[in-house]
Amino acid sequence: MEQRLVVMDGQGGGVGRALIERLRAGGYEGFLLAVGTNAAATAAMVKAGASAGATGEYAVVYNAARADVLAGPIGIVLAGGMMGEFSPAMARAVAESPAQKVLVPVSRCGVQVAGLEPKPLGGYIADAAELILKQCQGGAV
Repeated sequence: MEQRLVVMDGQGGGVGRALIERLRAGGYEGFLLAVGTNAAATAAMVKAGASAGATGEYAVVYNAARADVLAGPIGIVLAGGMMGEFSPAMARAVAESPAQKVLVPVSRCGVQVAGLEPKPLGGYIADAAELILKQCQGGAV
């Protein structure tokens, strides 16, 4: 059975867009849902190759509960993340989701993850895409 892959982002959707582009370039052909906190983020991710898009707080809450793999910048698990775009209800829905979560470290969120080697954002996106592709091919993340 195909994994239900959900990519979430806010602001202008740049991290989600880059991740979706990388997944499609890596051969992922399955259904991929883009969920944005705003219309601009959703549109950027759909333009990058998402199968469909949904926008807003309820879209985040609804789809987080139904995802098998959920990916996005680390701010999606932080209440007030992404300059306040991620509400406490959204962050809670993502954190409580049974999905395998693949988070891209982004320094703008005010969180540093110990043990990560410093690299450009594109490197973290490439790492996240590789983890997701493995998960969707039946491997463990």
